[in-house]
Amino acid sequence: MPAPKKTRKNKKSAKKRIAILTGGGDCPGLNAVIRAVARTAQNVHGWETWGVQNGIEGFLMPRGEGLKRLHRSDVAGILAQGGTILGASNRCDIFAVKSKNGTSRDESGRILKTFKRKGIEALV
Repeated sequence: MPAPKKTRKNKKSAKKRIAILTGGGDCPGLNAVIRAVARTAQNVHGWETWGVQNGIEGFLMPRGEGLKRLHRSDVAGILAQGGTILGASNRCDIFAVKSKNGTSRDESGRILKTFKRKGIEALV
């Protein structure tokens, strides 16, 4: 009989978090993709899923308000709905975000800070 395999125990088993973003404009089938990613992440892998509202612009909202936790109930019954439950945008360039006075600045660092603060490990 073979010896039992040694398993490595994690000191702290943190639940992984992923974010789902729909960008580039609205199109049919996005809700099906959101549902498939969220359900697979939750049911197969046990991960938390978060939705980024209104494309990359959701990351630029203060205090992470553009991120919404997606529960199973949030993605249930959305296959027949057109468009995207998260909203989409094709106007935001994170490396040249325009301010009210007309200047542009790189906001990619701000987005990374939001990732770290929310504990998000991947973006789909």
